[in-house]
Amino acid sequence: MIQVLAQQGQIATPQIEYAAVLPVLIVLAAGCVSVLFEAFLPRHMRWPGQVVLSLLAVVAAGVSLVIYVSSSPKAGLTTFAGAISVDKPALFLWGTLLALALGAVLLIADRSVEPGGAFVAQASIRPGTFQDRAQVGSTGMQTEVFPLTLFALGGMMTFCAANDLLTMFIALEVLSLPLYLMCGLARRRRLLSQESAVKYFLLGAFSSAFFLYGLALLYGYANSVKLADIAHAAAGSDRSDALLFAGMGLLVVGLLFKGSVGPFHTWTPDVYQGAPTPVTAFMAACTKVAAFGGILRVLTVGFESTSWEWRGVLWAVAILSMAIGAVLGLTQTDVKRMIAYSSIAHAGFLLVGTLAMTEQGLSGTLFYLLAYGFTTLAAFGVVSLVRDSSGEATHLSAWAGLAKRSPVLAGVFTFLLLALAGIPLTSGFVGKFVVFSAALRDGMAPLVVIALVFSAVAAFFYLRVVVLMYFSQPAADGPTVTVPGAFTTAAITLGVIITLLLGVVPSFALGWAGAGSFAF
Repeated sequence: MIQVLAQQGQIATPQIEYAAVLPVLIVLAAGCVSVLFEAFLPRHMRWPGQVVLSLLAVVAAGVSLVIYVSSSPKAGLTTFAGAISVDKPALFLWGTLLALALGAVLLIADRSVEPGGAFVAQASIRPGTFQDRAQVGSTGMQTEVFPLTLFALGGMMTFCAANDLLTMFIALEVLSLPLYLMCGLARRRRLLSQESAVKYFLLGAFSSAFFLYGLALLYGYANSVKLADIAHAAAGSDRSDALLFAGMGLLVVGLLFKGSVGPFHTWTPDVYQGAPTPVTAFMAACTKVAAFGGILRVLTVGFESTSWEWRGVLWAVAILSMAIGAVLGLTQTDVKRMIAYSSIAHAGFLLVGTLAMTEQGLSGTLFYLLAYGFTTLAAFGVVSLVRDSSGEATHLSAWAGLAKRSPVLAGVFTFLLLALAGIPLTSGFVGKFVVFSAALRDGMAPLVVIALVFSAVAAFFYLRVVVLMYFSQPAADGPTVTVPGAFTTAAITLGVIITLLLGVVPSFALGWAGAGSFAF
């Protein structure tokens, strides 16, 4: 029927640039194949099959992305009837997501840190018991986490390239639903994990409702869900702006939730603490990239012409996010919750770059996302290695004197904490420098001064952990440092090397991040 109508000229057949969207198609197709693996492969073959498939999918998507970038013209394009925009920022975000997903899949696949991995099928098995050791071989790892990871990754890639709000909403659900399930898979902290998953699901449902309601109001205002049409209506319409700003407010609330921006951060500390640490690493790194990619596109393409009316509100949100993250981070006694509040502070810093609304602000924010993602991924890899008889030892008291037990691990974690604090010769310093410089050039000096103050406050709780590791005596019954397997070692090494390279020679990444603007 569709073909007949197209031939009669009643509908237009959308042109699809398959080469441009091939990375996304590879990831989503691999997710479908991964589901078939779960259905038809024998249990003992699922883990190796899923690991190989997931790694191959990420690498193949990365290779196709590199080939397209090296052969494509400088200008961006839109495809799927304008629903997807394949421009330079989208390509940079795709490359960042695929690189981070490679490290996250390695962490998820590791089974050497604890027997059977972090995802063992029987929730009732007690850690450290003979039953635990005996049943690990027969139960095996919950390999459902691999198709969930691939679908979430595909949703993230679509989300940050979506050129209309309806496509963005569908991508939001595709990336969110697998994450709700993945948060509840922590075998060692089953009740806490399930609680965090339920909280994330409920708050995510509210977030999706805000987004969808805002979408409906914007459609009523512009008679379209395309960002370019909304921008055109906002710039040249004589209609009342009540629908425009009400819809934008609701829409941005949904986006800020996904970016863990205060005060819409409520789920972040609980989920970071309760979820399996490899899943926490995946969420902390990749979800932040996708969320701010979407925020950048929506604000720049759809609402730039009205920025003078809503910019002040987002100034307040950025300040509040930095304050919540920096101040409440000082009170935390759990390492994972501390990094969670750190992410809330970093979301405020990212929002400073987003509000610049210039080419420098766009490139600086994209670079910051790349730098923050790899540092956070490696940090959670380190956290997973400090363990006691009950599993991961995330209370700060367990990290006292860690440098005497494992100087290498303490040195690596110190370097990552200094990067999060923004110390020179790390990617964190360069990221903050380019973001704050862009904000200064755009006349936001008061906001930059506030951001620098909260950066200094946040540095205190990073340095507190460093002092605890090096200048405290280890407890006699303190935790042990597990020797990481090849997968975890590769993930941590990848994060540390890129954190160092982006701090010493950032020009290549900065050049790529500033290669172009959004296409619509």
